[in-house]
Amino acid sequence: MLNRLGQDVSDHERKNLYLLLTIGLLYTLGIFLSNIFVNIFLWKQSEDIQVVAWYNLFIALSQMIIYIVFGKWAKKIDRILILRAGIILISIFFISVLAFGENAAQFNYLLGSLLGAGYGFFWLAFNVLTFEVTEPYTRDFFNSTLGMLQSASGMVGPISAGFIITVLEGYTGYLTIFFISFILFILAVVCSFFIERRQVEGNYSLRVAINERNKNPNWKMLLNAHFFQGTREGVFLFLVGLLVYMGTTSEMTVGIYNFTYAVTSLLAYQLVARVVTPSNRIKFITVGVISSYLSVFWLLISDVPYEFYIYGAVIGIAFPLFFAPYMSISYDVIGQANQARDYRIEYIILREIALSFGRGTSLLLFIVGLLFIEQSTWIQYGLVIFGVGYLIVNLYLAKIVRYSSDS
Repeated sequence: MLNRLGQDVSDHERKNLYLLLTIGLLYTLGIFLSNIFVNIFLWKQSEDIQVVAWYNLFIALSQMIIYIVFGKWAKKIDRILILRAGIILISIFFISVLAFGENAAQFNYLLGSLLGAGYGFFWLAFNVLTFEVTEPYTRDFFNSTLGMLQSASGMVGPISAGFIITVLEGYTGYLTIFFISFILFILAVVCSFFIERRQVEGNYSLRVAINERNKNPNWKMLLNAHFFQGTREGVFLFLVGLLVYMGTTSEMTVGIYNFTYAVTSLLAYQLVARVVTPSNRIKFITVGVISSYLSVFWLLISDVPYEFYIYGAVIGIAFPLFFAPYMSISYDVIGQANQARDYRIEYIILREIALSFGRGTSLLLFIVGLLFIEQSTWIQYGLVIFGVGYLIVNLYLAKIVRYSSDS
């Protein structure tokens, strides 16, 4: 897999690419092992989906605030230090969940804020480093390979956690998986000591990226695309896994569901890595988003394990077809923006703000809907409504590709 880089890629570039991929793997494995069960952990305590929705809303809001308030740190502080800060905060989050124990659901706002802050710092640094260590000719390789590593993490993490929680009853199972995640985060920090440190000269000015919206139609459309990406992910990232548990009351089933998703996703990422090129990206994106939306209607009628597994397999194939080429287009648009070399951090931060704002918007609307519509009915409506997000993303990306080819 790692030998697919061309001969024109220097050893220096390879080293930084591999280190960043390793950090992404360790981080993702730690998250997949533990975080997927936090929503279930909170719901089992409260049996109130609003508690879980508020927890996820505060994750999105906290992450967005980090980008807005602390984004300038990426130009004043070594990005590796910011990366470590994010990993440490996420580790503290898992320790806090254990400390609160049976009362964790009462601290859903605090826990969501803490995890969102960790996400914010980590992805602020990771996205900037991704832009810096990749070039247009290595981005499809990097995004596809990272996706495959994330899929492998999804294979190992959730099913292992589900087995551990099932065998070790009570809090012992959760304590075990949280501790393993903590060790993985520490290893990610160790790897960060070997990646090249990069300093950015110049003043921090988010206004440059904001003003570019009025001058660069591709940048404006990309921000809109990330917002609508967020409107789908805000609800789907927490609700689907919770639905699987609510329908089966089995952590092991949740683990197998995610294992199924990860296996098919891994295969799909391998396909994407081999066949996707800048000229055919939009075709794969279109197939991916249409498949992911149609699969929602299968999810709505699923109520036994194997039906959830089928949904996991379909979405596992559809998502890589969409996400890997989408990220390549995203970084290409940023790379072609005005003064991207000097203000790449600002562009990345504004992009992530748009994504977090989209997630927060959908979660807030979902919570409001729960106040007026019966829960099971609104969950079904919500999946259909917010599932449209990726379809809208596809429309914007098609315009970007068409506009770029005409200019």
